[in-house]
Amino acid sequence: MRIELELRRAGRALVVASMLLAGTAIASAQQIEVHNTMGPGGSEEAAIQRFAEIVSERSGGRLEIAPYLGGQLGGETDVLELMNLGQTQMALTGGLFMSQYAAEYDAVTVPFVFPTWEAVEYFLMETESGKAMQAQSRERGNIVYLGPQMRAFRHMTSNRAINEPADLQGLPMRMPQVPVWMDVWEELGVQSVVIPAPDIYFAMRTGQIQAHENSLASPYTRQMWEVQDYIVTTAHLSFPWHWVASASWWDGLDEADQELIIEAVEEARAHGYDVEQERDAYYREALIENGMTFIDVDQAPFRAVAEPAVARALASMADTVQADIEASIAATGSE
Repeated sequence: MRIELELRRAGRALVVASMLLAGTAIASAQQIEVHNTMGPGGSEEAAIQRFAEIVSERSGGRLEIAPYLGGQLGGETDVLELMNLGQTQMALTGGLFMSQYAAEYDAVTVPFVFPTWEAVEYFLMETESGKAMQAQSRERGNIVYLGPQMRAFRHMTSNRAINEPADLQGLPMRMPQVPVWMDVWEELGVQSVVIPAPDIYFAMRTGQIQAHENSLASPYTRQMWEVQDYIVTTAHLSFPWHWVASASWWDGLDEADQELIIEAVEEARAHGYDVEQERDAYYREALIENGMTFIDVDQAPFRAVAEPAVARALASMADTVQADIEASIAATGSE
């Protein structure tokens, strides 16, 4: 009986010791916060999950990712400030940091400039302008740039058939309050109407606006087939996400961990690209099934008419930008 009791005690002690060791291992894992303003279910979450899996596996659990989706700690501005202060580690963020820290290289925000995602990526990663943007983001914003992640191209919806730029004249079109976007679309002939995103559907139903622009996720999630008839594939902008890290935190990592994270980001970006492409194709099919008509326009005339506004936007940027845009398009066969 005594032997059995001692064995039970020894077994309990072993379990407690194992739990303590596991707790110590968990406590000693370095937690890396990764922020994104989108909620669950998108290519953003898919990429961050893949990133988390790779980092955990290749570090043997020594590095663990803590995702914060849906702007849990604030919007882009809030997270950029936390990164600047070294109070959080990473984000999959929008382009706000470029307008804040490197506006003179922010060509990817201008509509009708890059005809393909490959040209966008090349400009950000391979050109003198892209590398200058990365350097200025670090110098001015304490941001280490790790690479862009594809977001599907933006198109326009309308309750008027649009086949050429002349069809846009006087069209009341919802625009976000982004001055360069408004200027470019007004050059094309639309009447810009600034309306908050949550009010788009109601504004269409009441006739305040008759068109809007966004990726296909917008008309799908807003059930725009109830208030719009057409989707016009202008493909005017692929406005990417960006993987960034706080330089204060990054510089404290050893070289091996930096390399591990760089490789994980590369694989996560590729996975996010695949998921975004799949979902964009799904949205197109679903929108057609629900009665919307796609008009696959020749995009060249739209780019030609928008050119004066595009030139105005690029004229305020660094001298290298125009040549680097052309080089990006040529290098990726996007002409």
